[in-house]
Amino acid sequence: MTLHQRKLEQLREFKRAALQYLFPKKDEAEPKVRFANFSSSWKQRKLGELGKLTSGIGFPNSEQGGNHGVPFFKISDMNNNGNEQEMITANNYVAHEQVYRNNWQPINEVPAIIFAKVGAAISLNRKRLVRYPFLIDNNTMAYSFDDNWSIEFGKAIFETIYLPKYAQIGALPSYNNSDIASVTIHIPDNKEQIHIGHLFNQIEHAIACHQKKLEKLQTLKKAFLQKMFI
Repeated sequence: MTLHQRKLEQLREFKRAALQYLFPKKDEAEPKVRFANFSSSWKQRKLGELGKLTSGIGFPNSEQGGNHGVPFFKISDMNNNGNEQEMITANNYVAHEQVYRNNWQPINEVPAIIFAKVGAAISLNRKRLVRYPFLIDNNTMAYSFDDNWSIEFGKAIFETIYLPKYAQIGALPSYNNSDIASVTIHIPDNKEQIHIGHLFNQIEHAIACHQKKLEKLQTLKKAFLQKMFI
């Protein structure tokens, strides 16, 4: 178990280092490390120029509890097992009849990144990728990528952005769409994006595999100890 824990921490540290070296630092236009055969300048753009921001909507308690249809994500769904990187499951789904009756507009521009829009959850700076049409509640915001992005690259670059610094400070911190749309980034051409995104996809796959192995070993250890002391 210790070996898997150590390997997991090494992979996470490698990912942190890769995020630092493969993306430009503040006030820099290009990263320190680049893949071979790529030398074109990275372009400075604003997120609002490269995608669409959508705020969530009200989700009455009376409409919650469904288990089929369109996923209706809340920030708390990020805590579900399997949702550590991408939103795979939701605690609530809504049927097409509910969508029609409430005149809800599912977010069909996917893939997209979702994150907290209001409250203490903003400070956690958590983001998740969503690949299928979805709805989000009014404590949540979504950023839909346009065709300028390689999606895995886009997911990685969002991990380098500390969103809380763009929040409007008050009794309840929050974002407006314009706060996030104005965030400035640097982005390379699509081929270089694909190479960078592929690397981070491999890293995350390795992390997930070791995490599952570690969880399985912990479960076995717990079961073994319970049998020993019964």
